[in-house]
Amino acid sequence: MIEARDTDAAPAASGGRQDRPGRKGPGPKVLIGGAAALVVALAVVAGVVLLGGGGEKKKPAGPANGAQISPVAYTPDYDGEGMAKLARRDADARPFTADEVFGADAKALKGGGYAYTLAASDVASDCKSVTWGARLQEDLAKHGCSQIARGSYVSQDKRYVGQFIAINMQDQDGVRQILRVLDPATSSGFVLPLAAPGAPAFTKGFSAAYAKTFGHYAVVSWVQRAGGADPANLTEAINASIPIEGPADFVWARLQMVSGK
Repeated sequence: MIEARDTDAAPAASGGRQDRPGRKGPGPKVLIGGAAALVVALAVVAGVVLLGGGGEKKKPAGPANGAQISPVAYTPDYDGEGMAKLARRDADARPFTADEVFGADAKALKGGGYAYTLAASDVASDCKSVTWGARLQEDLAKHGCSQIARGSYVSQDKRYVGQFIAINMQDQDGVRQILRVLDPATSSGFVLPLAAPGAPAFTKGFSAAYAKTFGHYAVVSWVQRAGGADPANLTEAINASIPIEGPADFVWARLQMVSGK
């Protein structure tokens, strides 16, 4: 097992608002005048609301990143067997989309005795914005990272949470380098877990990640018992991770396309 190296940000200091001592309350005339002004102001606001004005509408909040953590157990596969035709992005230039990676077949995943539901998904074109660690971010840029897809999953019994990650690199050699620096033993950083509303968050504690070379894509399936508790054994973590790799089917579909099948 590899010991995780977590980076926690220090909480910001906060202070309560205090009234200044010795301040006197307003007189009766001021209160009456203020009340009249308040009535006028409320009437104006009501008119703006009825007419549909009142400033710009708030944009919906974007996907939220989780904590800066690394898995405790990490198993990379550098082989990439059978993916020679996808070894370079030149042969597969079309960017992937959330609908492609997390389509109908990826909404619910089953395998290894576990069943998961997709709680949130995101595709980022700014690889730095969804990762942490200077070394990792430098290598992502150096080797042409153009996209990172993340899917947040929750098991039906709420005991396990999972993260599916796909990283679109320039070529297979770049993928292998990223798999090396994702290793927690290098303290180089990791992909930020995607937070899902209402779902248990990835947190400090035991988690296991399995990273594979799929041509010019790095694919990571990352699981944790809710709350970071230790699994009964490593086999439990492996079985829990099996279905999380399901969205990687989009890579096989692309392999068939470049192979002309």
